[in-house]
Amino acid sequence: MDVSGGRGQPRPGNDESAEHTGPEAQAPGGTGDGPTTPSAPTPADGTDARPEGHTPGPGAPPPERGTPQVTGAAPDDAPAPGQDRHRTPAHTEPVADRPARPSQAPAGRPEHPDHPFAHSGSGKGQPPQRPEERKRGGLLMGRPFGVPVYVAPSWFLVAILITWVFGGQIDRVLPELGAVSYLVSLFFAVAFYASVLVHELAHTLAALRFKLPVRRIQLQFFGGVSEIEKEAETPGREFVLAFVGPLLSLVLAGLFYLGLLAVDPGSVPGVLLAGLMVSNLIVAAFNLLPGLPLDGGRMLRAVVWAITGKPMTGTVVAAWVGRALAVCVLIGLPLLTQSGALGSDAVDNVGMDTVLDALLAAILAAIIWTGAGNSLRMARLREHLPELRARTLTRRAVPVESDTPLSEGLRRANAAGARALVVVDADGVPVSLVREAAIVGVPEHRRPWVPVGTLAQDITEGMRVSAELAGEELLDALRATPATEYLVVEETGEIYGVLSAADVERAFVKAMARPS
Repeated sequence: MDVSGGRGQPRPGNDESAEHTGPEAQAPGGTGDGPTTPSAPTPADGTDARPEGHTPGPGAPPPERGTPQVTGAAPDDAPAPGQDRHRTPAHTEPVADRPARPSQAPAGRPEHPDHPFAHSGSGKGQPPQRPEERKRGGLLMGRPFGVPVYVAPSWFLVAILITWVFGGQIDRVLPELGAVSYLVSLFFAVAFYASVLVHELAHTLAALRFKLPVRRIQLQFFGGVSEIEKEAETPGREFVLAFVGPLLSLVLAGLFYLGLLAVDPGSVPGVLLAGLMVSNLIVAAFNLLPGLPLDGGRMLRAVVWAITGKPMTGTVVAAWVGRALAVCVLIGLPLLTQSGALGSDAVDNVGMDTVLDALLAAILAAIIWTGAGNSLRMARLREHLPELRARTLTRRAVPVESDTPLSEGLRRANAAGARALVVVDADGVPVSLVREAAIVGVPEHRRPWVPVGTLAQDITEGMRVSAELAGEELLDALRATPATEYLVVEETGEIYGVLSAADVERAFVKAMARPS
């Protein structure tokens, strides 16, 4: 809606849509750079910092009196890119990636992306954030190799369950322990999750070896997850990154077996070592199943990637195999348990044990199915990331001096077909950006007496971004210094324009909404 003159009449815009997302072409596998970007600007008179290729489309009506207009900001809870999650089931819990929502305008501010000076203040318009950036990962236990390790509250529920179940088994083998058997069982639960932590540390060390940043390790319901922020560059590295976890679990099982040979199997140490050996064998075997989100699924993805040369194809194949595994676990695990094929006695009737087996199978199947779906969504996100380019999202800008009246600055911007104002000093060096939220708040009759410098925000180092940034590098730069507007410059330091975080967010949501 128009905020000038007090009439509330809508006025047409004069520049490209704020939702312009750049070329529609997608980079194969999510790693390409996309089509060639516009050439560097060559202003003739020093008043226009953007190339003429970004002028309004044909038929766009001229603006009236330099009036800024308002659009709604895009949501700030879109999922973030570039995060690999190496999980360790029988202890795998998906970290849900919230699907991107369509852009929504705040009440009273209908979205109108054609209008210049889209409002991006008041806490909106921040770069897309990961859900993990807004919530804690649980109880911080330490930072091995500089990576924080969290214990989620759900772990304590599983620890209680393991203590109760394993304690009953110890009581049958060593009845003389009495209530102490549950204390021994609690020690087993802690030792088991310590071995899970070793499994995750193997993934972490491999990722750090390949210079892939690791956000955190989290121990949670059914195990742990290493959150690796970037994708491996080659299928070989992807295979190694996935395989080291199950490999370490197998090594631990072997070490526990050697320890078992040195003690009495009927003693407390013998029971603990036997339990840890079996549990690590189960962890290794389960994770080697060839379906996402399991480690075996990532290994399958790497093999398909190496054969086809397309990481997206590998992800699709491994994710659908993972969904097939989920169905097999849901149906097959209760049948195997009831038939006695897993070492227990065959059961002819339906009892509490059968119900618990079915419940466990349903939980595992849901975890695998959801994780496979999340892997597909993350792959689609990476495929669309190259479309987010600073050049194509940047708004044209005009330089103005600090004491320039706001009305004059808006007149110059409209005359040049620009949608942003950059405050420069006497030498033409940019020092601040005029905030759109501040422009909207100034009534039209006061604009001739309000200097643009009073509405500007100083440009810090983090608010100066390169026009060459694209994809994940662009999002990382914006997340490092949260702001509503950024100055975009060429490698030579020449002003290219102003990038609104709201425009990036809208482009991000729009790209995610398109099918692969």
